[in-house]
Amino acid sequence: MCARIRFLQELFLNIVVYFGMYGDLGMSKTGKNLKEAFSGESQANRRYLAFADKAEKEGLTAVAKLFRAAAFAETVHALNHIGIMGEVNSTIENLETAVSGETFEFDEMYPEYIQVAKEENNKKAVWSFNVANKVEKIHAGLFSKALESLKNEKEVIDTDYYVCKVCGNTVEASAPEKCQICGAPKKQFEKIE
Repeated sequence: MCARIRFLQELFLNIVVYFGMYGDLGMSKTGKNLKEAFSGESQANRRYLAFADKAEKEGLTAVAKLFRAAAFAETVHALNHIGIMGEVNSTIENLETAVSGETFEFDEMYPEYIQVAKEENNKKAVWSFNVANKVEKIHAGLFSKALESLKNEKEVIDTDYYVCKVCGNTVEASAPEKCQICGAPKKQFEKIE
């Protein structure tokens, strides 16, 4: 199954490259290096933010601040790389890319990951993949709605978004009393500015 996942990821990357999302870089060595660097910097950002949260919980605020500073720097690096790769386009094109990516995740990637985690009896991974899968479908719907508005030359309604800090559930307008994905209470939702 893992070989199939790698195959699907490579296939997806090849399709993206074939259709020119990496501009003139194509599959050059530099193009591949930029993609890998973008991925690494993006992962380092998330990792360092997780490390900062842990340091904060341990009362090590100076270390937490250091991790947040490094995380911000890694974001700068990732944004430089993605800009050079030519992946930031018009908002309509970016929404189309987002819908495609989210759809791939909930249609193909996460179902495969869930199956493997079940076969390996890794209940925590099953839970994590499952909630992510459900939320990716929500994201695809939200992106599709915005895309449809823009394509029909309608105004995209400015609304508030709330994200569940437990599972990532993303809702419009107001936080629910209870998360429909993981059951977390309303206080676990964060308003996104």
